[in-house]
Amino acid sequence: MPTHPHFAPAVQTLRSSVYAGARPAAGLTPIPLHIGDTWMEPPAGCRMEDFRVADHPGMHRYTAVAGLPALRARIAELESARTGLETAPEQVLITAGATAGLAAAVGALVAPGEQVLLGAPHWPLIAGAVRAFNAEPVSVPLMTAVDSAEEAVACFERLRSKRTAAVYWNTPHNPTGRVMPREWLAALSDWAKSRDLWILSDEVYEDYVYAGEHVPTRPLAPELTIAAHSFSKAYGMTGNRCGYLVGPGRVIEAIERIITNLHYSACTASQLAALKALDGPGQDWATRACIRYSDLGRQASEALGLSAPEGSTFLFPEVSSALDERGLPGLLTDLTEQGVLVAPGPTFGPYPNHVRLCFTAAEPEQVRRGVEILAKRLGV
Repeated sequence: MPTHPHFAPAVQTLRSSVYAGARPAAGLTPIPLHIGDTWMEPPAGCRMEDFRVADHPGMHRYTAVAGLPALRARIAELESARTGLETAPEQVLITAGATAGLAAAVGALVAPGEQVLLGAPHWPLIAGAVRAFNAEPVSVPLMTAVDSAEEAVACFERLRSKRTAAVYWNTPHNPTGRVMPREWLAALSDWAKSRDLWILSDEVYEDYVYAGEHVPTRPLAPELTIAAHSFSKAYGMTGNRCGYLVGPGRVIEAIERIITNLHYSACTASQLAALKALDGPGQDWATRACIRYSDLGRQASEALGLSAPEGSTFLFPEVSSALDERGLPGLLTDLTEQGVLVAPGPTFGPYPNHVRLCFTAAEPEQVRRGVEILAKRLGV
């Protein structure tokens, strides 16, 4: 048991940033390819400057912990249409970003000492969320290691133990840019059902698919699945911190108890902006953004000699050819000194020779310049 001046053990396993490295050389403006963000502003009419107390009395007060009733109802309609699975407002929980939602889901469903199997490479913060609740994240090589549904199931089964309580995957995928096929998701969902495991399905990039189709997990295992979604990613609202979870009503109620004691309710103005996006220009904005993102992803992948991303806003190149005796830290230092920030592969699982870059995190010209610098280092 830690006493002053010591911290709880979980803190020692967490990092305050998924990227830490040298500073850019003096006079260089950093090109932040390490952050999953967009240079685009949210849809017109859905920005904070568009909301006034005169039009939205109470916009600076708390909402109900679960979120604005009108927003939950609108999301339930949307989810019913998208998934073909009848969804009630009581199955929707608004959270301070999908990050807080997934963390709260871990807190509600996974006991200290239990394990969560993470399809890897995985979004970095999910591992931290598991550790923060004193559980154990287990990386399961998936998106870079298997070619079939059978192999995918075998990977998870091989690392399952008596302490396994839940599984996590995300599609469209951060960081590889792949989209998980229906066959994989169906097989993995059936396997999770056969093992009585909760499924955390991270679908925050569902609006950004360039090849194939996005397949929601909930219809495949509705009694076990908690799906995470994000207005941050859908409509360029990362700073608003607004997302939502959808799942079985009793599970959502349990997660709400964690949320009550975590951040209470999501920002009211952010929820108003989210509702405005759903009721107005959001879909048109996302459609246009998808076209632009697809073009940028294709350009970046061609410059780096990679396959074009199927979805999301990321590439995950293997960089062994650019490493010297200093290993990946040396390359990160060199890139940073040239003003290019990328995220190191080990933050996504056991990937010591990879980096992740986001091709939408800065103005397109900046991104092209950063990719060119990285391509030169890789000898492409």
